[in-house]
Amino acid sequence: MAESNNHDDPGRRDVLRSLGAIGGVAALSGVTVAQPGREPGPKPDELLVGTAPTVQTVSVQQNVQRELPADASVVHRNDTLGYFAVELPDEASAQSDSAVAQRIERTDGVAFVEENGTYYALEQSVDPEQYVPDDPGFDQQYAPQLVNAPEAWETTLGSSDVTIAIADTGTDYDHPDLQAQFGSNPGTDPADGTGDPDARGSAHGTHVSGIASATTDNGQGVAGISNSHLYAVRVLGGGGGGSWSEIADGIQWSADNGADIVNLSLGGQQASGVIQSAIDYAYNNGTLPIAAAGNDGPCSNCVSYPAAFSNCVAVSAIDSSENLAHFSSTGPEIDVAAPGAGVLSTMPNGGYDTMSGTSMASPAAAGVAALGLAANPEWGPGELRQALEETAVDIGLPGSQQGSGRVDAANIVGENGDPPDDVTAVADASPSVADPGETVTFDGSSSSGPIESYQWELGDGTEASGESVEHAYDNEGEYTATLSVSGGGDTDSDSVTVTVDEDDDPEPPGDCGDYPTYDNATVYAPGDRVAYDGAVWEAEMEVMTVPPSHGSMWWSHVQDC
Repeated sequence: MAESNNHDDPGRRDVLRSLGAIGGVAALSGVTVAQPGREPGPKPDELLVGTAPTVQTVSVQQNVQRELPADASVVHRNDTLGYFAVELPDEASAQSDSAVAQRIERTDGVAFVEENGTYYALEQSVDPEQYVPDDPGFDQQYAPQLVNAPEAWETTLGSSDVTIAIADTGTDYDHPDLQAQFGSNPGTDPADGTGDPDARGSAHGTHVSGIASATTDNGQGVAGISNSHLYAVRVLGGGGGGSWSEIADGIQWSADNGADIVNLSLGGQQASGVIQSAIDYAYNNGTLPIAAAGNDGPCSNCVSYPAAFSNCVAVSAIDSSENLAHFSSTGPEIDVAAPGAGVLSTMPNGGYDTMSGTSMASPAAAGVAALGLAANPEWGPGELRQALEETAVDIGLPGSQQGSGRVDAANIVGENGDPPDDVTAVADASPSVADPGETVTFDGSSSSGPIESYQWELGDGTEASGESVEHAYDNEGEYTATLSVSGGGDTDSDSVTVTVDEDDDPEPPGDCGDYPTYDNATVYAPGDRVAYDGAVWEAEMEVMTVPPSHGSMWWSHVQDC
């Protein structure tokens, strides 16, 4: 059984972690100090204000403050992600459709206003039919075995050069089975200003941490899937809920401090612009977000956010028999499946227990990804994501339940884990024929390869980035939009044409009675429509005495009645 490899030359992430250690607990880059007493958890009396990328957040804040009621105040600002939080005197004022929100949204430089919503930890109650062992140990676990971790451990146990940030309720980082995975900088708490993620009463974050990286082969406790370096990033309060601003700041901190993967065992059904900005920031800065799909099953299309965002790996939960867990959310956004029912892991104060939920499946997938990265340290987020999906095993579930399949550690560290070096761009547009001012959606999701960036030139001087973008053309004409993708040292491009033409044709009738009956004594002009023999016909030229069904050069068929 091979031990993990150490690299002689420090990389970007080693340098970032060293900088964090020098400062004790690393501060949030680009984030103002939180207001004292602003504890983690839901903040129903706050609005989040997203700023346009071309303006300074602090200047927009100054403009917005002039629109606020006297008893409102700005309590937090993140310059890197481009947003700030406004605390209002009551929850009614903090609704996204309130008069205050509408005034803020009209202010120069404001891109959007949203409530400071809440995402929750995604664990389930323990299934009473699941066996809960009296004595913890590897032989009582099933998750590492199900994803073929023991076979992968013949190649690597993981590497301390690979970092997983656990954005959660905090972690008991002094747990005997976890303490070796934390260095001098154990993580951060974005909300309370101390920066210390110490949460020895927090079961959820400690359990999630152990699934991903409880110390393996140390003669005690349970085996994590990877021996990776950990960060505890406390973004959820004691009740399991965390505001969008805290979660976004935690994701940004993870990327800025060198995390290769950020695990997000949390979520909700509502999308957030601030959270999406943080997910995109992490992905574009070398960190792969992996998130729980949600516990809203059975359902057909209910994947939670942030898992549903395109730059995030969405993980569904299966049980020890590789059946879909009854609680797991499903939908087209699912990327992979992992063990999530009755998973044994670490608990606060040196304990162990089983928990269930997609919260447990997500760190299992993160641990497998970390093993792949330990064996292939040159991979970026796009390559790592592709390898995780391409080496997954089809377990016979629909794609909406398993995505590419159940994650497999042996495959991702083996030769099958090597993703192709080239990328292929595939551009699509819907609709391809549009009216002036109509929104056109440009989609690059059919592109393939280890893609790390999507760049669009939309044919009218407009440029945009992202797998999917929207744009409206003001003037009629033909526009060629070009998508360029890059990753793994390779680039490729593809183009799609959109025709913008105002459609003046009337809508087809719903009934033959909407039009006059054909009369052979009438002279019809081009464009005139008549009802004849159970159908609607339109004159192509001036016509008289020629019945519609007898003269295709004079008449065109519109529809049957």
